[in-house]
Amino acid sequence: MGKKRVLIVDDEEDLTWTLNKKLSKDKDKFDVLLASNGREALELLSQLPIDVVVSDIKMPEINGLDLLLEIKKRYPSTKVIIMTAYGSPEVRSKAIQGGCLYYIEKPFEINELRSMILDALNEKEGFKGTVSDFQLPDIIQLNCLGRLTSALIIRHEGEEGTIYFKNGEIVHAETRDHEGEEAFYQIMAWKGGEFSVKRMMKPPKETIFKSWQNLLLEGLRLADEASNLAVEERENEKKKRIIMAQNELDKLLKIKGTIGVFLFTRGGFPITYSLKEEKFGISVDDMGSKSEELIRKSEEIIKELDPGETINLLFSFKKKLIIVTVLSNQTDYITVIADSSVNEARLRMELRKTIEALEKIFKE
Repeated sequence: MGKKRVLIVDDEEDLTWTLNKKLSKDKDKFDVLLASNGREALELLSQLPIDVVVSDIKMPEINGLDLLLEIKKRYPSTKVIIMTAYGSPEVRSKAIQGGCLYYIEKPFEINELRSMILDALNEKEGFKGTVSDFQLPDIIQLNCLGRLTSALIIRHEGEEGTIYFKNGEIVHAETRDHEGEEAFYQIMAWKGGEFSVKRMMKPPKETIFKSWQNLLLEGLRLADEASNLAVEERENEKKKRIIMAQNELDKLLKIKGTIGVFLFTRGGFPITYSLKEEKFGISVDDMGSKSEELIRKSEEIIKELDPGETINLLFSFKKKLIIVTVLSNQTDYITVIADSSVNEARLRMELRKTIEALEKIFKE
């Protein structure tokens, strides 16, 4: 069976270039094709089998909704994801009625779109996503960080369990014999299996009230006790550290005026982050690349003045404060963004505590 194909249709060249670059890390799973309008998209569809089409709505010649209808008419097995900066209940309703699988509003996190694409590809093959391939804690964390309302359905050796998310929080879980936290931990203990994610599926009730970070930590701890495999233990330890780091970032975000807190690896790849989404206007991926660029430029200067000095950058603007600090391991760094209402002295004091906590968490 040949590699799958994903076609991105948008007249914004910057966006298609960015999506193509970011999705290239999944080149072992699918190829990405680009089209700048609906006409080009239909030409490509007539020449090659396309598994998933990701299309904007507002485009010249053929708009996204008309393209959706044409695709479902000519190529009914092709999945369609609609993205738009002009979202409304009416547009959303038309897209869903037209047969789109998912609907996402700009601006969005690329990881959320990536998750939708992978879901669509897995659904096309009849539920072929496997927990062993994707790692259940990763799938759960993606739903939480994306603040999704969805249902994660897992099948394992004749058993079936469902974890429900509401705005990124785990609010209910159920298996044949259990519900609530007990069901969640039972699902977390399953090794292997198949999964699917159903977007916008609301929970039948709410039985879980712990934070998702604490649920995952406890689930991983219980999973550790049930497993003697060293590789799995190392993976679980890594995930536990990331969740513990997430907790530390969440504490910093509670300071009045703090907008976003990010932990990146050198290279600008996010380890984890915490942000007040309604106040944030740049993608996490862009924040990582821009922070990394600042660090590289600063290193070039410091190399001449004071070699070996730890990078600690502070940018104070009229309405924003940005702090970028490299951790002592020199492989990770933290970026904090705040508005003018923040108490800078308190933020810097608490940031030092956060960095100390992070360095303990990631100390080998």
